[in-house]
Amino acid sequence: MGNPTEVAAHDVPTTESDSVSNEKVVAKSAHSDDVMESAGWDAASTKKLIRKVDLTLIPFLALLYLLSFLDRTNIGNARLDTLEKDIGLTGLHYNNALAIFFPFYVAAEIPSNMAMKRFRPSLWIPSIMVVWAICTTLMGIVHNYPGLMACRSALGIAEGGLFPGITYYITMWYRRHECGFRMAIFFSAATAAGAFGGLLARGIMEMKGVAGLSGWQWIFILEGLLTFVVAVIAYKVMQDYPATAKFLTQEERDEIQARLKLDRSSLADEFDMKYFWDALRDWKIWVHMFITIGIYTGLYSYSLFLPTIINDLGTAKTPQMAQLMTVPPYVVACIFCVGAGWYTDKMGQRGIFMIGFILVAVIGLIMLIASDSSAVRYVGCFFLATGIYPNVPLGVAWNGNNIGGSLKRGVGIAAHVGFGNLGGTISAYLFLAKHKPRYMSGFSTLLGCQVMSLILSVGMTIYLRRENARRDREYKPPSEYTEAEKLAEREKGDLASFFRYTV
Repeated sequence: MGNPTEVAAHDVPTTESDSVSNEKVVAKSAHSDDVMESAGWDAASTKKLIRKVDLTLIPFLALLYLLSFLDRTNIGNARLDTLEKDIGLTGLHYNNALAIFFPFYVAAEIPSNMAMKRFRPSLWIPSIMVVWAICTTLMGIVHNYPGLMACRSALGIAEGGLFPGITYYITMWYRRHECGFRMAIFFSAATAAGAFGGLLARGIMEMKGVAGLSGWQWIFILEGLLTFVVAVIAYKVMQDYPATAKFLTQEERDEIQARLKLDRSSLADEFDMKYFWDALRDWKIWVHMFITIGIYTGLYSYSLFLPTIINDLGTAKTPQMAQLMTVPPYVVACIFCVGAGWYTDKMGQRGIFMIGFILVAVIGLIMLIASDSSAVRYVGCFFLATGIYPNVPLGVAWNGNNIGGSLKRGVGIAAHVGFGNLGGTISAYLFLAKHKPRYMSGFSTLLGCQVMSLILSVGMTIYLRRENARRDREYKPPSEYTEAEKLAEREKGDLASFFRYTV
């Protein structure tokens, strides 16, 4: 059964005169430091309302992604214990167990986003959490290689819907130039998972021998049970869309829907498969997909192999010390991730910042490739994390900002994230044991991926600037369109003459 409340989230009845009146009260700029665009409220009241939404939604969403990233990457921490020895992993078995997760993860993303569009987020998201919690827990009792492969495959299917689902969900609550900061806070949970995962694994490994289980088994079991508990809570506390949010008053619901309507310019929000095909035919989404696979290959290589890389630097005397040394790079990356999200929303730009962070990642990779010094290479890990992690939410926000229409945006975000996550399959084979301790082929491949993303990001930034300039020359300013004129082009999405791209 369809979800009429989600369609209604932007279906605020207005007359043409109402629309013009509303546009006159829009406060200065959507990405100003001290002014939030409003459909009718004063700036201070609107800012207070958005803060209320932030505090209700974002911390819990970040917790969900922290658990998701923790449960897919904790195998890297488990490897430093006796995982490989206990279940007989040899040759490329460990790498295969990493890689098998991603094809299933990618296959689930677009169907999951369409299902969440069709049903309710407060039902869909907790349900997939329950499934992946069970899969994570079961990894703690596998006895052989086939069992591990089966659990990792099922985990990929279950987790596939969370990241694209939540990023799409955020776009249904916030204006375009408010999404970047919220997505950055949400994704910063991945860096927190890296830091927290190392600390948690270090503590859990002390349970080795309890109930006859190894430390790596307790890592999977306890972290899976934690996810299950949060999933049960999510059924109660997760919200759906602004039109039905229980924590808002009716006046607050109306205000959020009205300001979203102004921001989205009355573009189509209904469920229609033609918008699915529109997304697949949009070349800009495909360019973003290739930018993303370059970035995500680095992301997963880092998150899956950082404990191994640091352990092989020679500065950590024990695997336990290597676990702890993974924490500082993630803390620094988290700070830059959130800071970049806030500042790019303030500036109303994405591309130039992505280009800058890619260059930071390139510096880190050059340090890891060119230096023989363990200290220099460890510092290179900081640069690499700082360059990679902020670009994940920036890339999703940039792509999502430039897709007109609700379903097309949901499909475009899922395709963007899904294709990027194929980088996880690539990353699984980049850091093989036979290449340690320098891993030259792995780091060189990551350097090539970053350069590809850099070139495409530069090209996309130039194109979008030129296209906006062309529309400014050939059409009147978006603020001068009447509601009737906008509705006439509502099915054109980002090709509508009043639509302007985020650069």
